Amino acid sequence: MSPTNVHRRRWRLGAIAASAAAVLTAGLLGAVGAQAAQGCEVQYEVTGQWPGGFTADVKVTNLGEPIDGWEVDWVWLEGQHVTSMWNAQHTSAPPAAKAENLSYNAKIATGASTSFGFVGYWAGVNTDPTEFRLNGRVCDGSVGEPTTAPTTDPPAGSVSAMEQVAAMQPGWNVGNTLDALGGETAWGNPMITEQLLQKVKSEGYNSIRLPVTWDEFTGPAPDYTIEPERMERVAQVIDWALENDLQVLLNIHHDSWMWLDELPNDHDNVMAKFEAMWTQISDRFKDYPAELSFESNNEPQFAGATEAQGDAYNEELNLAFHEIVRGSGGNNDDRLLVLPTLYTNAAQERLDSLKTTIDGLNDDMIAATIHFYGFWPFSVNIAGGTTYNAEVEADLIGTFQRANDTFVDDDIPVIMGEWAVLNYDHNRPGVHEHGELMKFFEATEFQARDKEVTTMLWDAGQFLNRNTLQWRDEHIASYFESGWTTRSGTASFDAVYLEKAGTITAESLTLNRNGLEFQGLWQGSAKLAEGADYTVSGDTLTLTASALTRLAGNRAYGTNATIEARYSAGVPWRIHIITYDKPVFADATGTTASFAIPTQFTGDQLSTMEAKYADGTNAGPADWTSYKEYWQHFQPDYSAGTTLLKTAFFDEVDDDRPVTLTFHFWGGGTVSYEITKSGTTVTGSAA
Repeated sequence: MSPTNVHRRRWRLGAIAASAAAVLTAGLLGAVGAQAAQGCEVQYEVTGQWPGGFTADVKVTNLGEPIDGWEVDWVWLEGQHVTSMWNAQHTSAPPAAKAENLSYNAKIATGASTSFGFVGYWAGVNTDPTEFRLNGRVCDGSVGEPTTAPTTDPPAGSVSAMEQVAAMQPGWNVGNTLDALGGETAWGNPMITEQLLQKVKSEGYNSIRLPVTWDEFTGPAPDYTIEPERMERVAQVIDWALENDLQVLLNIHHDSWMWLDELPNDHDNVMAKFEAMWTQISDRFKDYPAELSFESNNEPQFAGATEAQGDAYNEELNLAFHEIVRGSGGNNDDRLLVLPTLYTNAAQERLDSLKTTIDGLNDDMIAATIHFYGFWPFSVNIAGGTTYNAEVEADLIGTFQRANDTFVDDDIPVIMGEWAVLNYDHNRPGVHEHGELMKFFEATEFQARDKEVTTMLWDAGQFLNRNTLQWRDEHIASYFESGWTTRSGTASFDAVYLEKAGTITAESLTLNRNGLEFQGLWQGSAKLAEGADYTVSGDTLTLTASALTRLAGNRAYGTNATIEARYSAGVPWRIHIITYDKPVFADATGTTASFAIPTQFTGDQLSTMEAKYADGTNAGPADWTSYKEYWQHFQPDYSAGTTLLKTAFFDEVDDDRPVTLTFHFWGGGTVSYEITKSGTTVTGSAA
């Protein structure tokens, strides 16, 4: 479809509407690189527009003192938002928009300019932004101090539990910090700062879940006194969050498996400690505003108990928690209280048990909480769970549907207190194929919106780098942000693999439109030509041989080009054009503690690994499946040119019994390899 309605506008004068002013808050004063004398002009140009989407360029001219680090902010009044950006980093949520400099364009001299562009979404009317700000200064052509916009307070008066929980969406976990054993920084994250929470708020999050493990800071029976320093540190973080307009969900966290799980075996002592903790927490925070809510405990579990017994123990804890908080006075009389299912599991039996508990309380300010990390084989990449397939989707949809049917339809809000996938981590690349993971994230956020479930991303440092306060993967962050308001289109896969020695022919993918309109293919800002470069028949997208030949270039191993399938809303779907050959493995010797197979990956990437004995039975751990767990049992090291087999794998391999390994690659091929373990010695040979 041809672009239409090109806009060009230069900002020198103008006032922002009151509703937009409420979004551009005084927090802009803290923008990077603010100077004593500031001034700016902005030229905004819509360079292309189609139903539901548009592209725009922004040119910023600095009229004040030289700048080293910049942020450009603006607001749309008609629901538009950015879906992707180039030459800047997009770091805000609708209706606000914010572009931050990249490392190479942070400096703008007096009189100099910088430019960036983006793809945006619109529906109905695509009016231009009313004003732009550079590091807090309105770009009206004048020079002076940073300007601020007025803020508006939320309306006074009580809200229902459903309304409060809805206002918490989306939420973010400050994971592996105050819940870490051994101290706040013991698990690798820095101490929580107000700047961190300001960053979280600026990214569009409206609440945090603050997991806290109390046991190491709690004295002995009978008082179980929480150390004042611990309580005040927790209070400091809560204060920062509330001051920055973040709701807070506070809990008792790893205590659940450290000592609460012994409730069946040491009932009276465990209950006394649990009650003492919540008595002290409730008293300390009883005068805090309603934006602080309490969660009974995290992932309740009970040693040696059946599930039916576990439901009963969980109810006992939840009822004791409810009685203590409600009886502690102050604002705790009607503070939002959050009760978990057993294990925070969303099986219907677990939901029904908690529903019975909540119904019996006759308390309107109660929410239920569950956790969700997806279909387990996909979440960890075991048993061939490499793709977002029908099983993964059915598990996802079923989880949200059950929560909605059991609670939400009865006006009991649901907080998904943790969600992500289990084995994703920036230190474990490749466990999840990137596009398949994006499909999971996109579908999870759609189900959350559709079923009215508030979600809190579990982030233990794998998503937001808390040292730099930057997303480790901006593409993932863009899916999180976009998913709060709209769907994104995807495709059957995010790569086209071209065998280096083969003749390039046309290749097809299936479009997953997710209710959106397919708008075409782009490489950067250049639109590919329908007909010459690609065709669409129904949901089949076919890239022509000539287009693939051009995109593959010199056909060096690896990614030769990346194109985008753009839809009428959401994040464009990336498609990588990859040249590869069948990987080559070499013979190796080593030990069970250190065994690396020399590997020429030749542009391909590892998907999974099977292990079988000669008689066809499964070898190694998790012997109910031939497919082993990625990273726990094996991993590629692309930079070193090796494939590693882990000690955890060899621990469950029989001595002197050859094992055939089958390595599966995303290019579609397989490579066989044989290993034999004798004591701690391992030998391997290529097939």
